[in-house]
Amino acid sequence: MRGSATSSGPRRKRRVHRVTVTDTVDAFHFGAFYIVQPKGRGHRAGMDAMLLAAMVAGPGPMRVADLGAGAGAAGMAVASRIDDAAAVLFERSPDMADYARRSMAHPDNARIAPRLSLVETDVTLRGKARLAAGLADETFDHVVMNPPFNDAGDRRTPDGLKAEAHAMAGDLFEDWIRTAGAILKPGGQLSLIARPESVASIITACGKRFGGLEITLLHPREGESAIRLLASAVKGSRARPVFRAPLFMHGEGSHRFLPFIDDLNNGRAAYPRLGKTRKARPAIAF
Repeated sequence: MRGSATSSGPRRKRRVHRVTVTDTVDAFHFGAFYIVQPKGRGHRAGMDAMLLAAMVAGPGPMRVADLGAGAGAAGMAVASRIDDAAAVLFERSPDMADYARRSMAHPDNARIAPRLSLVETDVTLRGKARLAAGLADETFDHVVMNPPFNDAGDRRTPDGLKAEAHAMAGDLFEDWIRTAGAILKPGGQLSLIARPESVASIITACGKRFGGLEITLLHPREGESAIRLLASAVKGSRARPVFRAPLFMHGEGSHRFLPFIDDLNNGRAAYPRLGKTRKARPAIAF
């Protein structure tokens, strides 16, 4: 007999319960610390944050401000590598600030958690509004920043959270570096990572606030154009700027990181400023 009905009644469709994973927990520095971050949306921390953190070096206790911290990767990497470092994470996005809180609270970060704190604020605030937001004058030894690297006129991603992290509005470097100059102690160090095409904006923004600007271009391989720029400067210094020797990520025909880059990426080495006590790589003054 044709038909689907039987003595047990009509067949029911099976329900499929789909579980959507919206977050990941990612290990850095070979499991020395962990970051909770969004999956498939927003800005995900990676090598940029680790290279930025590697630029912080020096003896003794230090207080570090991570401007635009996202989920906290750069500031936490500094605290993980330097036992005497305390990091304050400054993040404007409530969504990303929540990821930073969750990263700080992760049980495998208990070693560094007491030296971490979070301030949810806009780092471009000025005057009394900046002070009220927790960006106090001359209170930090180091400031690190990985600011949005796209121009407002660039094609924007449909991912709203990622667009907020990647696209600048207004004179970004001027705004962020002005804040860095205010909150750093005299002689304090600013470190940042950006795209090479931002070099003129960075030099202009440092202006009379910072001297001793050191710029390193990061290339995928020898013979290939630079994809990132590492810059550091000292508040109040009158030293002339220098272009340091370039860094190369991979050997020819390889995707494996070269040993020094791998060490920087995994917290086994630092990338300090040039100094008399350190064998300097060749540098070009301008």
